[in-house]
Amino acid sequence: MIDDRHLNTASRPKVAGIDTAAPNAARVADYLNSGRDNFEADRRAARAMIAAAPAMAAVVPAVLAFHQRVVRFLALEVGLRQFLDVGTGLPRVQSGTEIAQSVDPACRVVYADNDPMVLTHVRAFWRSTPQGAFAALDAKLTDPAALLAGAAATLDFRQPVAVLLPSTLPFIPDTERAAAILAALLRALSPGSYLALCHVASDLDPALAAAADEWNMTSSLPVTLRSRDEVAALTAGLELVQPGLVPVDQWRPAFGARLDPRVPVYAVLARKPRLIRQRPGARP
Repeated sequence: MIDDRHLNTASRPKVAGIDTAAPNAARVADYLNSGRDNFEADRRAARAMIAAAPAMAAVVPAVLAFHQRVVRFLALEVGLRQFLDVGTGLPRVQSGTEIAQSVDPACRVVYADNDPMVLTHVRAFWRSTPQGAFAALDAKLTDPAALLAGAAATLDFRQPVAVLLPSTLPFIPDTERAAAILAALLRALSPGSYLALCHVASDLDPALAAAADEWNMTSSLPVTLRSRDEVAALTAGLELVQPGLVPVDQWRPAFGARLDPRVPVYAVLARKPRLIRQRPGARP
């Protein structure tokens, strides 16, 4: 299903090293979003998870729809003009860059990922307006210092920035480490900045644990489910934007949208206040 014509010559050696025999999170998500940039190992993994938990079929479209809604809300209603988008995946829908710059062409966006195939596609298909800026950054959420340093070439952290984490935190198994990473990001943000995240839930669909087990048996990047209380603790000290921490389809749905209460994912948008409390136990 991969079309090599989409890959530029400079990126071919790196992409050629991709392991097509093992499932990859971005490619599995692409398959779950009816994409074509995936291999048989990805499709097998996706089908196994859906067999274990049928609600898995709706997770990726729901998360991407939240991502679009939150970017539009921040750009249109809040007036934010800078976005750090970490790990949205392969570009199959309208990108955050396109949404933000459709509101104001001067918006500045950094997309960060460490998957070479994702970065190849993003660099090939995402463009900025002349008035704004866009950069695709090879960086890991687990190294927030390097991530922030790379993003600083495009974003001005003295001004508010929205950090978007639509699907990355479940791949950090240690909750204390996840909290420390968020703390490091938040320290670099000016007051009035925002954090948006989604997280697969451990307490919305009992079958999801079996789906996670299916994934963890075949992937080198295991996923961790978290409860509402655990996700809430990750945003401690921030000001939650209404409706707060809710199932993903319930976060400011589009007028007339058909809601799917089965989607076992939490979503939240939170604002950094002038003073932010240190999370208990958080380390740099």
